Amino acid sequence: MNLSIVILNYNVRYFLELCLHSVKAATANIDAEIIVVDNNSQDDSCKMVKQLFPEVTLIENKENLGFSKGNNQGVAIAKGEYICILNPDTVVPEDAFSQLLEFSKAKENFGIIGCKLVDGSGEFLPESKRNIPVVKIALQKIRGNSTNYYANHVQENDIAKVDILVGAFMFMKRAVYNQLNGFDEDYFMYGEDIDLSYKAIKSGLDNYYLGTTSIIHYKGESTLKDKSYAKRFYGAMQIFYKKHFKSNMVFDVFVWLGIKLAFLFRKEAKEINRNSKNIFAFSNETAEFLTGKLQKSITLIDNLENVEEYSTVIFDTSSMTYKEIISNMINLSEKKGVSFRILVNQSNFIIGSDSSNSRGGVIVF
Repeated sequence: MNLSIVILNYNVRYFLELCLHSVKAATANIDAEIIVVDNNSQDDSCKMVKQLFPEVTLIENKENLGFSKGNNQGVAIAKGEYICILNPDTVVPEDAFSQLLEFSKAKENFGIIGCKLVDGSGEFLPESKRNIPVVKIALQKIRGNSTNYYANHVQENDIAKVDILVGAFMFMKRAVYNQLNGFDEDYFMYGEDIDLSYKAIKSGLDNYYLGTTSIIHYKGESTLKDKSYAKRFYGAMQIFYKKHFKSNMVFDVFVWLGIKLAFLFRKEAKEINRNSKNIFAFSNETAEFLTGKLQKSITLIDNLENVEEYSTVIFDTSSMTYKEIISNMINLSEKKGVSFRILVNQSNFIIGSDSSNSRGGVIVF
């Protein structure tokens, strides 16, 4: 088998459904398998997978084992030569995996490959490519200076070597994942992707950022919403520093101080509230269908240039490919206040997000 896609899910049933539809389209011509590991979701995620995607291998955990253990479970049963760790709140274009497979075969010493992530508003997510967060860089970021935290020397559409990639999308050989002993299970949530990326670098492998492939990641880089989140996130960073950089007491004091200051100066997540003056659709069938379901006037449009500011654009997967949807989102993101929703063919919901600080929302018919 060529490829195994491992998706760890927790209570995001509708985002998972959209993700699986896009992954199926992207693996239509690839010898691939899809593995979903569910960390004891309380919604009907597992029921949905069984009903709509019976070909998917489903692992149902009886408790939330965290990010590292859950993904390690999935990779343990994977059969593919290559694996992709994928978040459930993502949407991939039809050519994503074929491009990654082609690119990887031309690189003899690659470790992990990432790609360009955009949020639900089509905006680029800078955490797609990062530098090693040594203490100096981490403290700069805490103070609001992210210049050295992100790999800003690499443009968002470039192809280049980078140090740290994001766990929402990590592509590698299964043998490399096993060589690196997978995700460190000392981390429950957050920091695992930094750790795995750094282990690859330390092993002499090259990590790559492939900016020519774009995917949607509805959950952007998180901000600190509460004490529990702060404790987990900066606790994970402390594990990382102790594991890879610990040298003396002074160093540890700076790490501890940085963790405390980060919580004190955290930024609260803010959901963008947009009042759309128009709602646009790109097919007559979609416009008629949603006008009835939403009890709102949906305008049919066939030219992106005619989309007005502060409007909502609804993409329908029966009239557009996922690649076209993602490309159009990126292009329209330059217009002020435009938001996006996706209607999956033959489904009963539309889904989307206006902010990288939250997953967004679902309207179920």
